[in-house]
Amino acid sequence: MSSPKTASEMAYQTYDAEIDKVISFRPVTLQEDLLRIHDWMNQPHVIPFWKLAFSIDRMRAHLQKALADPHQVSYIGLLDGVPMSYWESYWAIDDVVGKYYSAQPADQGIHLLIGSPQFLGKGYALPLLRAMTAFQFQHSETQRVVTEPDIRNHKMIHIFKRCGFVFQGAINLPDKQGALMFCDRFEFERQFEPQRRRGGNGDE
Repeated sequence: MSSPKTASEMAYQTYDAEIDKVISFRPVTLQEDLLRIHDWMNQPHVIPFWKLAFSIDRMRAHLQKALADPHQVSYIGLLDGVPMSYWESYWAIDDVVGKYYSAQPADQGIHLLIGSPQFLGKGYALPLLRAMTAFQFQHSETQRVVTEPDIRNHKMIHIFKRCGFVFQGAINLPDKQGALMFCDRFEFERQFEPQRRRGGNGDE
């Protein structure tokens, strides 16, 4: 079965009153983002979990392959227009994680990192994740968003839980032991839509 066209191929922007910043996502381009992503992947806080501390030439080849991959879209996340995070939105049924549960055709998944150390520890991870999850749920057929952070990444697992993701169990992926987590559309909207209606995280 062919994958549905993702609404996540469109740019997305929202204001989050909790951090008083505009959150936006734009597609990665090799020309604009190669050096930036190479720098982020070589940051000490990123290396243990992404394992992509490559040379610039190897990173170029890696990004070229990622950008040509039809099962995912790569994004740069921005706060008030400043690039500070990297995201991958993917179709779970076409990803290795889809082999570990009963994946549905419209299930979407998330990979992410905050690249610049200056943005760490400031409470940005949850609003960013909440925005990306809302972005993915713009695709009307998507009823579930999945993720599989490294089982050792306790801080990120905690953030996913605060965003409405529920831990399903540990899974042995080819490159790590992951924590399989699901976010249900109904529960996400029940938890966060009242806040959005009050203007806390509404689209601009």
